[in-house]
Amino acid sequence: MQIHISDNPQALGKCAAEFGAARIREVLNRKGEATLIVATGTSQFETLSHLIAAPDLDWSRITAFHLDEYIGIDAEHPASFRRYLRERFVEKVPLKAFHYLNGEGDAVAECRRVGQMIAAQSVDVAFVGIGENGHLAFNDPPADFETREPYLVVELDEACRKQQLGEGWFPTLDSVPRQAISMSVQEIMRADCIVCSVPDERKSTAVANTVEGSVKPEVPASILQGHADMHLYADRAAAAKLSS
Repeated sequence: MQIHISDNPQALGKCAAEFGAARIREVLNRKGEATLIVATGTSQFETLSHLIAAPDLDWSRITAFHLDEYIGIDAEHPASFRRYLRERFVEKVPLKAFHYLNGEGDAVAECRRVGQMIAAQSVDVAFVGIGENGHLAFNDPPADFETREPYLVVELDEACRKQQLGEGWFPTLDSVPRQAISMSVQEIMRADCIVCSVPDERKSTAVANTVEGSVKPEVPASILQGHADMHLYADRAAAAKLSS
C-alpha cells in the first residue's frame, strides 16, 4: 500500500486524480480501452472534479461501473448515487458506457445483471473511499471477505446510516435506507489498481485501522493491505492517527 498525504482535501483530490488519470492513459496506450470503478460520497468530490478535467483522456474508450446504490430510492432523490454520478461524472465526459445500479426493483436480479457484465471485464482502475466505520463500498462490518459474487444486497449498519445523515444526504435517520446494493470486497480487490481517497478527521480512526490494524472483516477496508497496487490518498486530518 502506497500512502500519500496532502495538506487539504483539494490537494488530495488533485493528486489522486492525477495519479488515476496517468494510470488510465497507460492502460489506454497499452490495451486500447479501459474499465473503471467509480465511487461516490463527499470523499470523492475533489477527486472526481479533477479527474473529469484531466487532459488527454479519451473517454470514448472508457467504460465505467457503479460501486454501490441504496435500495428503495429513485434516481432523482438527492442522495441517489445514480443522480450523483450522472451530475458529477457521466454528463461531464463522453464515456463509451456507464453501467448504473438500479435499486428500485428486484435488487437480487440487479446484482446478477450488472455482475454478469463486470465479470466479463478486467477492471483497470477502481476509485474508492473508506467509511467512518471502515466500510469499503457499502460492505459494512463484519464484511463478507469470501464471496466472489461481484455485487451483493447488504444491510447498512447504524454507524453507516448515521454517516449518511451527518453528511446531509437525508433529513432524518429513519429516512436513510437500511439496505443497499454493493460491489463485493473481492470484486473491488480484483481491480488492477485501486485509488482510495479519504479526507476529513472523522475518517482518521478508520484510516489508522485500515493501514495499521490487522486484516479482518470488522474493518472491511483493511483488506486493501493485501492489494499489490493500492494507493491511499488522505489529507492530514484523515491521517492524524497514523503512527508514522
